[in-house]
Amino acid sequence: MPRWNLNYMKLRDKLLLMYVLSVFIPIVVTNVVFYNVTSANIRSQKTRDAGMALNNLKNDLRVTIDQGVGLSYSLYTDPVFNDTISRSFQSHFEYIDAYNSYLKGQFSGQLNQGIRWYQVYTDNSTILSSGYIDRLTDVVRSSNWYVQFQAYTAPYPALISSDQMLSLVQRLDNLDTGGREQLLKIDLNMDMIKQYFHNSGFDGKVYLLDPGGHIQFSNDPTAEAQIGKRYSEIQFPNKMIPFELTYTGINYLEGWSLHGVMDEEIVLKEVRKSRSFVVWLACINFVLPSIIIAAMSRSIHVRLVRILKHMKKVKTQNFQTIPPEDARDEIGQLTMEFNRMTETIHNLIHEVYLADIQKKDLELKQQQAQLHALHSQINPHFLFNTLESVRMRSLIKGEKETAKIVHNMAKMFRKSISWNQNDVTVKEELELIESFLQIQKYRFGEKLQYTIEADPAVLMYRIPKMVILPFVENASIHGIESSPGVGIIQLFVSMENEQLHIRLTDNGIGMSQAKLEELLSYLDQNTDMGEHVGMKNAYSRLKLCYKNHFTFDIQTWEGEGTRIQIKLPLDPSAMPGD
Repeated sequence: MPRWNLNYMKLRDKLLLMYVLSVFIPIVVTNVVFYNVTSANIRSQKTRDAGMALNNLKNDLRVTIDQGVGLSYSLYTDPVFNDTISRSFQSHFEYIDAYNSYLKGQFSGQLNQGIRWYQVYTDNSTILSSGYIDRLTDVVRSSNWYVQFQAYTAPYPALISSDQMLSLVQRLDNLDTGGREQLLKIDLNMDMIKQYFHNSGFDGKVYLLDPGGHIQFSNDPTAEAQIGKRYSEIQFPNKMIPFELTYTGINYLEGWSLHGVMDEEIVLKEVRKSRSFVVWLACINFVLPSIIIAAMSRSIHVRLVRILKHMKKVKTQNFQTIPPEDARDEIGQLTMEFNRMTETIHNLIHEVYLADIQKKDLELKQQQAQLHALHSQINPHFLFNTLESVRMRSLIKGEKETAKIVHNMAKMFRKSISWNQNDVTVKEELELIESFLQIQKYRFGEKLQYTIEADPAVLMYRIPKMVILPFVENASIHGIESSPGVGIIQLFVSMENEQLHIRLTDNGIGMSQAKLEELLSYLDQNTDMGEHVGMKNAYSRLKLCYKNHFTFDIQTWEGEGTRIQIKLPLDPSAMPGD
């Protein structure tokens, strides 16, 4: 059995062994122990301080809210006050006398630091709006805070967030109000609450959440964009320390909670202050081992640098090989393999990659040729029937109707043969469809009825040219023409959820489920077929323009009609002037 010899080890193993024994283990053990002990102590202290700060903020916030609750209960339990605002006054002078003699004094001195303003709302028609009393009008009932308050039925005040304001709202129904609705709305001092949040001493972001988990206030600079958003939907970095305090046992605050998020880097900021000491300690551990490693690795440094320079040249497609040298160690083998790899990559790029590009370019040109061929196709059956109708009607009627139908035909011909512009506005597409349906109505008379409705907000968005018309043409020719009764075509264009929604319905003959599956299969095929070429053309161009970012759906009922829905993404940059 041969004796173990250091010379039997590969160069990689020697350097790795030297690094592990002389550098890695001493440095890791020293710094990990020091860093972990220090970090654990500071983290524990910072966490305790943050928890205390958040608890103090919770108490301060409750004190402010309790001030409003105290005022609410004071007015809620006052029988004279409730009887006065629910009384039916015989005249304005009687109410003014009651206001000056009692109500005005009742309201004076009620405001304090925690309350910004309060207002009593009543639908008592004999009361004048004055001071702290206002009429409960339809405008008030349509406000956001009133709508939210309708979900509360408890006799105690409800804490409601509306229009970046925290308010306490309570029904004044402690006594018989004679069927009148009376509310007290107390707006809390948001400046004071904001000061509480910013001066809380919590080194992080604090969020006030309602019982539904929605953010209602925060010290986050971006909080305005997050108000009303669910707290669980916010993405925080992984290295964050969460805190949570929930109000319990308080009926008007039940379910409200404070959530704090503190960056761990802030917690370890004190550790970072001792970084210089850690660096010096690391340097001491590095110096001696580095001298040893440098002495052993100096002979290979020059060749490694040369390989690195040639590798960088490869990034700029300069596939220059390294001049060969008489070396059989690992670096020499690395040099030979690098040269072999460089030559292989060079050959692959010129022989395979460029050939693949040429193939893709050829396929693209073929698809473009097929697309232009589809663009140039015109339905001869439609042209024949239309022109024949124009001829017959012109013999029977006057020139105005003939001129109108010829004008619509000219508009359609001009749009269909002009392909120098691939996209048009929704308004232009609808005008083209209107011309087509006018011609069809000229042919069918009262047998065809149609409606076109479009949201004005989407009229100037741009879409591929003639992607709706083929489906309208299919509904008219294949759906309505074969139907024995009055045919109805309805087209609706609207904007929903940042998408352009196109819905086309007709009450034609429809089709069977087997026919529908055959049509959908035909639309997805790459080769052309004889029937429905216009729909195939429109569907293919939608796929070319939007890839997989659009939806296309057909629903049909045999003997009842068909509904087609298309949803396209809206691109604001497509609007004129952008």
